[in-house]
Amino acid sequence: MTNRKQHQITDYEKTLRDYHKTSSRHVVVFETEISEDNKRHLFRQADLLRQCGNELLGIMKRRLEQLLRTKRYRGLRKYYGSLNEKLKALEKVKVLSAIQKKHRQELLAELKSAGNSMKEMQEAYQVTWDFCRKTMEHLRLSYGQPSIFALSRAEDVWSAVSKVLYSDGDSLHFRKRGQLPELRAKQSNRGILIFLKNDKLCFRCNGTDLPIRRNEKDLWLMDELDAVETYMKNPDTWDAYAVDQMQKNQKIASTYRPCYASIVCRIIRGKLRVYIHLTVEGSSLAKRTKDGCVKHPCSDGVVGCDIGTQTIAYTSGHDVGLENLAERGQSIRHTERQQRLILRAMDRSRRAMNPGNYNPDGTIRKGKKIWIKSNRYRKLQKRHQELCRIAAENRKLAIHEQVHKMRSFGNIFVTEAKNAKKLQRRAKPENPLDKNGKPKRKKRFGKSIQNRCPGYFQMKVKQMFESTGGIYIEVPTDYRASQYDHTADDYIKKKLSQRMFCLQDGTKVQRDWYSSFLLYCIDLTTKTIDREKCKMEFESLLRKEQVMIEEIIRSGRQVMNSGIRIAQ
Repeated sequence: MTNRKQHQITDYEKTLRDYHKTSSRHVVVFETEISEDNKRHLFRQADLLRQCGNELLGIMKRRLEQLLRTKRYRGLRKYYGSLNEKLKALEKVKVLSAIQKKHRQELLAELKSAGNSMKEMQEAYQVTWDFCRKTMEHLRLSYGQPSIFALSRAEDVWSAVSKVLYSDGDSLHFRKRGQLPELRAKQSNRGILIFLKNDKLCFRCNGTDLPIRRNEKDLWLMDELDAVETYMKNPDTWDAYAVDQMQKNQKIASTYRPCYASIVCRIIRGKLRVYIHLTVEGSSLAKRTKDGCVKHPCSDGVVGCDIGTQTIAYTSGHDVGLENLAERGQSIRHTERQQRLILRAMDRSRRAMNPGNYNPDGTIRKGKKIWIKSNRYRKLQKRHQELCRIAAENRKLAIHEQVHKMRSFGNIFVTEAKNAKKLQRRAKPENPLDKNGKPKRKKRFGKSIQNRCPGYFQMKVKQMFESTGGIYIEVPTDYRASQYDHTADDYIKKKLSQRMFCLQDGTKVQRDWYSSFLLYCIDLTTKTIDREKCKMEFESLLRKEQVMIEEIIRSGRQVMNSGIRIAQ
């Protein structure tokens, strides 16, 4: 028997691999045009994959709990965190002394030793990616899942476990019935095939063709489709061009190579819908209008933005603004009211059908209970799910519009560090009782953050500016834009409820806008407030702020927590 000759990787192939690693990617969504029978088959396969993933998650959860229950591992995690904190404190020192350098080396050695000990315990308790992958290989056979889909689901499970092990994750969560995972194949020639048929992009899964809907009115979608089909007609030429640009000009060109596809099953307005999410190599094409103009042009300049729990205030050389986050007309408030009414109706139905599950005072009794859902309750539940889906879609579209708007004002975005997750936590007051002796409310900004998504807005802004050649800056904690007064050159602490306040010279300003103005007046070298720039720009921008407030009052538009009184 002759041995097969091993392929030697050429320099060109090495460079092409480096290009694939460094190039950016984006996702294009297509809706499929398949029969209802094929849709049901895909939904069934996605549900089986959900069950298979839940079984794997249960196994990993039990092993993870056993690991976290050990006293030694908890001590190692605590010790590892304290070493990290000490190293971060040393990194803040600009010039280290000889003793500090030696101490830093000792800390790094201890950190490595603690990490190795934790890794050994993880291997002993089989909380590893290798065990997760091999377990899924056995489980997938009983559920009849292709290995490529099962491996992708195992990656998702391990990602959740890793978040608990190494990040801020608290616990693992199972997917409920109806929460279908995507059928993802991270290879274009396995699971979901990507090919050209009559010079048109086609997909195939389990021997069934998945034709896509070509919406001629969606110009951006058609441009992306043309770019992908152009690459697939002559892939070698485009790859050679990308390698040439990377070697000669140190430039990462966009080839629009289709990397892999995923099948996403959704129920929208009671109908089965199947989408294909195609991951494409390169930067996303710019959206354009029917006459060919760029829809969201990028400009240069500094944009200072104060991101609150429900609002954003921004200042740039072009414009100033104060508006609610994630708002498209009155959609959020209308949806919130509809959700409240449906939840109250569901609660009445639940109490009527299950009177034995409640105490005489109306609270839910302890112990094991069996809940009966009436047909009316199920209809209300489906209606509530549809309202939640519509609200989430509206929030997403509104935030994307605001992100593009920020990019059209400038290429340097300045804001404060993320704090949405901290604000979402329950408060811990020193005195749990108020002046009347009643318990204080521990709730903080959970509902506001759910409906407005400030963290998602901040993440998308960072992604947008960095992917389009801009700069995203988070100022240090000692910047304190909400407390500085440039007329007095001093920090003046204010109550959170004080939305309008007077500066030292008597000028009245809106608090959130003034914070965005101070973020706009940043010294990009030292990352501090540039007082000279504040003096130069304040008068012109203050007039714009006054015009903005007058427009808000005139239009009757309510800006949450702004302190601007609207005549009823």
